[in-house]
Amino acid sequence: MRNHMKFIFLSHILFISINLATAIPITCYDTGNFTANSTYANNRYQILSSLAPNVSANGGFFTTSIGQEPNKIYALGLCRGDDKPESCFNCVNATSQELMTECPNQKEALYWGGHPICLVRYADRSFFGQLELAPNDIGCLNREISSNITEFDKIWEDLMERLTETASSGSSRIKYATDQVPVTVFQNIYAMMQCTPDLSKSDCRNCLRENVATFQNQCYGKQGGYVRGPNCLLRWDLFPFFNASASPPAPSVLPPSPSSNSHPATSKSIKVKDDDDGIGPPTITAIVIPTITFIALVALTCILLIRRRRKRSQEFENADEVERMKSFQYDFETIRNATDNFAAANMLGRGGFGAVYKGTLPDGQYVAVKRLSRHSSQGEVEFKNEVVLMTGLQHRNLVRLLGFCLEGSERLLIYELLPNSSLNHFIYDPTKRALLDWETRYKIIRGIARGLLYLHEDSRLRIIHRDLKAGNIMLDEEMNPKISDFGMARLFEMDQTQADTSRVVGTYGYMAPEYAMHGQFSVKSDVYSFGVLVLEIISGQKINNFCFGEESENLLTYAWKNWNGGTASNLVDPMLSVGSRSEMMRCIHIGLLCVQENVASRPTMASVVLMLSSSSVSFSAPLKPAFFDSTFVGSEASASTTRADQSKSESVKFTINEVSITELQPR
Repeated sequence: MRNHMKFIFLSHILFISINLATAIPITCYDTGNFTANSTYANNRYQILSSLAPNVSANGGFFTTSIGQEPNKIYALGLCRGDDKPESCFNCVNATSQELMTECPNQKEALYWGGHPICLVRYADRSFFGQLELAPNDIGCLNREISSNITEFDKIWEDLMERLTETASSGSSRIKYATDQVPVTVFQNIYAMMQCTPDLSKSDCRNCLRENVATFQNQCYGKQGGYVRGPNCLLRWDLFPFFNASASPPAPSVLPPSPSSNSHPATSKSIKVKDDDDGIGPPTITAIVIPTITFIALVALTCILLIRRRRKRSQEFENADEVERMKSFQYDFETIRNATDNFAAANMLGRGGFGAVYKGTLPDGQYVAVKRLSRHSSQGEVEFKNEVVLMTGLQHRNLVRLLGFCLEGSERLLIYELLPNSSLNHFIYDPTKRALLDWETRYKIIRGIARGLLYLHEDSRLRIIHRDLKAGNIMLDEEMNPKISDFGMARLFEMDQTQADTSRVVGTYGYMAPEYAMHGQFSVKSDVYSFGVLVLEIISGQKINNFCFGEESENLLTYAWKNWNGGTASNLVDPMLSVGSRSEMMRCIHIGLLCVQENVASRPTMASVVLMLSSSSVSFSAPLKPAFFDSTFVGSEASASTTRADQSKSESVKFTINEVSITELQPR
């Protein structure tokens, strides 16, 4: 059990590090563009390609420029203060490459990327030594502080002020500080701050204090997070994430010469003496060979012990995982009784996977039971993988899996029951839509965004939903949204950005063009679907059955034309006579940004959440949406018919808890 707890602890640290280090949007400024193969394009390639070796060779910070006006370009690279040269090189190199890919023709861009973290920035203007507070990137962990918040605040604020002074007092080569302070006997606060060393002490101090204030404003009460901007970085957590013992590399020390008196014993031991000294070559051999043999035996013993310990630890972990899964398992009789033997009166819906039934557990809890069809294409292995995945997803904006039953040929999934069914039962119904005032709709939009952000960046695995639509957004008794139906979801490694599939599945209208036509999907595919969903929620119209007067154009065409014409308010549902018009316009703006054809131009869900939570964030102008004036949008059928080698399937409507089995396909 002790080994298992240690494993959980270390896994948690790694999990947090991965998420906070990779959940970072790239900022492509809209201050100007350049054309491919131009002088500026060549200068950018040269300066970013040479940045990594210079940064790693100069202690983790380097500024440079290249070219003549108007094609002169300035660049900066910064590695974390505890990063080693090799890791620094890899981080800056990878970040530079990604920056060129994601910002293909922008004259200015910056990116906090790589691992553990590094900053790469370039522009057609000199920004060295200039304090800039925007744009910034904010991330908060979902966990709330459980200790005395007043006492915690005092300790935290003292730590922040102390680190601010330490970091800002650094040299022109490094402005970096870390520290840790105890909160309880078993818990510490770990924090790190860093500025670009070209800032003055006062500017660095002001930058870091602004980050502290931003975190308190946006993430108060959370158990950790970060704030990053063009010039400085703040990150803190309740788990260690930095190398506290890291220090600048010491200068190389040459071995002493044979005549040196500083280490006479060493010099004497390596020097071959005459036979008269009594330590000739035969004596050296007699000493060295047994010594080497002894060291080799010790090393081999250590390796065997470590492997044995790892094997035993793995056995304990596997045993504990089995025990954990048993806690989610229900026996078939319990579920049969809960659903009154799967009575037709308790059926909530039916699809290709089987039927969903309402049930009542012995403790009185209402549940939705999905009974998979015996003819389902999903086998026992896929079913177990689905259970392992879903039991690991815990977020207030995701439908919660309570348990499962695997007995004989029966495969059951037990979910929380959500009384208000799905969003499509409200938003597309002329009568029920009146119950969705603007405050409720705005809450639903923000909840969906937070749920997607969790799937993309904060969960154990990066998960692409691939079928986000109104029918897969469930509503609880307070109309809080919960994303459901992970039957088409795909798992990504944390550093994986895109994948291809020969089997395109989903629903027309919500599918991004690169996915529908080429089978390429990524987190930006879900962003596209989110954008469509936002425009549906605002207009009360369905993407596949949009109708405005006698207009036959699709919803995206209508939204884009009105946005360009300055009449975006025409898109707003006439039932929304009360509510914040600025919030409505902001959501339309976000929706159009999400449905842009260029994948790189769409925001990440981290950016979307920030845009929805702060009215001070500036937006770029949206470009023409995908499928503009196209007949592509217009079918409710599944998109599995879009490629020649795919089998047909149809989209099925459900009433409650539309959740099916995740397809764990090879990558």
